[in-house]
Amino acid sequence: MEDEKKKEKHQIILDNREVEPPKRNEKREKLRTMILSGTASVILLIIILITLPYTVLSFAGLLVYASIVSLALFLFQLLFRYFSIIVLAYLYITKYTVQEKEGYTPFISILVPVFNEGKVIKESIESLLKLNYPNYEIIIINDGSSDDTAVVAEQLVGHHDGIGPKKIKVSLINKPNGGKAKALNAGIQYSEADFVVCMDGDSTLAPDTLIKGIRHFIDPAVGAVAGNVKVTNRKKFFTDLQALEYIEGLNMARSAQGFLKMVNIIPGPIGIFRKRAMQDAGYYSSDTFAEDADVTLKILAKGWKIEYEPESQAWTEAPEKLQQLLKQRYRWTRGILQAIRKHKKYIYNPTLNFNNTLVLGSMFFEALIWPAMNIFANIFFIVVALVYGMTSLIVFWWLGIAILDLMAGIYCVAAEKEEARLVPYSFVYRIVFILLIDITKWMATIEEFLGIEMDWGKLERVGAAATGTVKK
Repeated sequence: MEDEKKKEKHQIILDNREVEPPKRNEKREKLRTMILSGTASVILLIIILITLPYTVLSFAGLLVYASIVSLALFLFQLLFRYFSIIVLAYLYITKYTVQEKEGYTPFISILVPVFNEGKVIKESIESLLKLNYPNYEIIIINDGSSDDTAVVAEQLVGHHDGIGPKKIKVSLINKPNGGKAKALNAGIQYSEADFVVCMDGDSTLAPDTLIKGIRHFIDPAVGAVAGNVKVTNRKKFFTDLQALEYIEGLNMARSAQGFLKMVNIIPGPIGIFRKRAMQDAGYYSSDTFAEDADVTLKILAKGWKIEYEPESQAWTEAPEKLQQLLKQRYRWTRGILQAIRKHKKYIYNPTLNFNNTLVLGSMFFEALIWPAMNIFANIFFIVVALVYGMTSLIVFWWLGIAILDLMAGIYCVAAEKEEARLVPYSFVYRIVFILLIDITKWMATIEEFLGIEMDWGKLERVGAAATGTVKK
């Protein structure tokens, strides 16, 4: 009888109720748009007037001139991005270290969507029972797995001992396969908590993830908190490069965005949400391959703020083989492009929501312009070196980029108290690793605009994230 009570079944009916988001100051947004667009127009006009007399009116001369100007503008943008992100990230970390927001411990539901995670689900749930938080539950959503996930998860249902005095309830939802977005929506609807944690079924959370992340919600305008994703299966060339990429390329940017309370993508492995914000945004959608980016943009569009919490850490397993890595980045790129296209009205009309315009503009730059210019720059300097023998140009270009990455790598490793051995990877990070990723991004971009179909795909897990055997 007791076992039957533990496994009591419920039917979940999904809804899409909306509540009023925080109020926006539309007049101030329109004024800010007019000032920034006017300033940008004046700057462009000045550049044209200054450079026009030096323009060579021949096809070859114009091509070279346009290439040099494009590369100069790209380099300026690159420098501006690096230094602005580092400054904002530093300001955020400085503010973070002196901010005290303790003693806020509302009830939280941890949602664990799983699909064919029989190898790792038991260890993942057991790790969640060791979180340093007094008031939470765990909800497993089995999304129509074809392996033994349902059997293993069924054995975990019930009340378990945690590190605190209260028992931790573990529930299970079995549903037909419909994808991660629908699985998380089912969990959100089932949960009776005001706050939910959305994560991956193969990830593990750091002990202080909840206690550190939830404190940001003391501010009633905060709708979500993005966590800090780290690679657990290190000690290999590609996984070490991804570990550096997560620290430098993702977490540093999220620190800067956290200072502005405008994080552009809440990572799938760890995100904490106010349920009201999710209801207001219409929950997750299944019409993109980047449901995490899509729901983030929807929450921002409704006027909610999104913070970043460096101590809310999720350890996840990264692709170990080049083919797996490129397939993952291909899917990420197409998903982000789909999310940008879905919310393109904010790019065309900044008066709708200026913050979303800034966020989408940065996403557009990093998804399309940056990869294209990085590929073009390398091709340009290689051609110049081979045809004109000016090998010093490509050396100076690569050296300059490597120094920027080295500087950012040192800062990020120090700020996150990470492994110092990751810093030397900075010398090949941009020149080799990111160039390879950018080529994959452009292949994905071409196929996305051509409308070529793709499937979701799934990384074959070995269980490193769940067992936590290789964490530093």
